[in-house]
Amino acid sequence: MTLLDDTVTTDTATTAFPPAEPAERLAAAGAAWADRIERNPDAAHLTYTVTGRGTGSVASAITAGRHRFEVDEPAALAGDDVAASPVEYALAALISCQIVVYRLYAGALGIQLDDIEITAEGDLDARKLFGIDESVRAGFNQVRLAVKLHGPESAERYETLRETVDAHCPVLDLFANPVPTTVVLG
Repeated sequence: MTLLDDTVTTDTATTAFPPAEPAERLAAAGAAWADRIERNPDAAHLTYTVTGRGTGSVASAITAGRHRFEVDEPAALAGDDVAASPVEYALAALISCQIVVYRLYAGALGIQLDDIEITAEGDLDARKLFGIDESVRAGFNQVRLAVKLHGPESAERYETLRETVDAHCPVLDLFANPVPTTVVLG
């Protein structure tokens, strides 16, 4: 991964990580970022860029750095059901960010975390999507996360970890708070 003009991009070559434990890799990455930000506070400001192009009935071909993936809808929503839907990817982004931040802060707080499983459920009212009822919200009206932490620590230690993760998870923040968003036709 490289940082160019505050934009995060992924090199086309496969990144080789040292054969360290994941916790050590997270700690090293955290220390490197802390050092980088201490030397240059502007280094903390990142811009992620992802592009997409319509394919199939209602599918999208997404490019994020060197990664490419499909997004589609189930047949009931006019899709070909060749991939997860946009809202499923949103929940997947939330889960995967939570997992990273749990692992990061478990190490930072000295809490042993042997395994983690998260299930996300999101309730969406499709009436707004289809123009049936403009009074309901278009997006999720509720999201529930069920987090299962496995390890030898006490419930209190894992609760401390959960509180820390909730305070620091970028994607949870996206779900929990309005984000100023602009749309420009080009």
